[in-house]
Amino acid sequence: MLDDADEIHPLFHSAPQTTEFKKLRKRIVRYTREAVEQYGMVEKGAKWLVCLSGGKDSYTLLAVLHELKWRGLLPVELLACNLDQGQPGFPATVLPEFLEKMQVPHRIEYQDTYSVVMDKVPAGRTYCALCSRLRRGNLYRIAREEGCSAVVLGHHRDDILETFFMNLFHGGRLATMPPKLVNEEGDLFVYRPLAHIAEADCEKFARAMNYPIIPCDLCGSQDGLQRQQVKQILDQWEKNSPGRRQVMFRALMNIRPSHMLDPKLFDFAGLTLGNGKIDQISDVIPKLR
Repeated sequence: MLDDADEIHPLFHSAPQTTEFKKLRKRIVRYTREAVEQYGMVEKGAKWLVCLSGGKDSYTLLAVLHELKWRGLLPVELLACNLDQGQPGFPATVLPEFLEKMQVPHRIEYQDTYSVVMDKVPAGRTYCALCSRLRRGNLYRIAREEGCSAVVLGHHRDDILETFFMNLFHGGRLATMPPKLVNEEGDLFVYRPLAHIAEADCEKFARAMNYPIIPCDLCGSQDGLQRQQVKQILDQWEKNSPGRRQVMFRALMNIRPSHMLDPKLFDFAGLTLGNGKIDQISDVIPKLR
């Protein structure tokens, strides 16, 4: 990777020159490119709405996508978007000033969903579900107005794992955030290019680049959230057995329907001995990959 001023996107002008950071940056770029290619995210002439909250993950997402585009590896148009949800004390000038300085095309949208959430959610309940629903609806609207074909989010490997265990423990289903999906209306893709990247790498990257990180005080102010509880469990597992997170993540990419219990995914009733339908195991799995 060249770091001459004329050969690098402004988002990387102040990149540290240490060997450790160069390895981190290379790993993040490689994993993002792999996810983009593996899940078929690129369409010719596409325009992506890159959602920027001001957190470490969204800064990492913004930087790595522009890195790939700058080097001709991501042939899509990128539009950064921040949705100012009206939270008290939100530093509304930070992101516009940053994006202008970094020469990043962007749109800043103000919608006071904070007041709606505070009014609708009973005391003691978590805000996340309604907050995310309102945010998602506004982002879909903005994407349509801007002619975008995809809404791009900064969820990483650990977000995906946490969501899987939340569904397992509390939702009674095996499901998580997919790296690529189509919205309910069927007119927009939702992409998560950081799907293979560890949260720790996003944090190291954003802090090393000295991006102006904005914390989320709405969710972070509530104790006992299910996601925080799951995160603590995963942290303890990782502490006891380093590398456990990556092993569990690989399991999400290596599903064997014939060894689960869902008759909608595998025809258990039609399974027979001999040369009949015994080959269904090898028939079904490739179709799901």
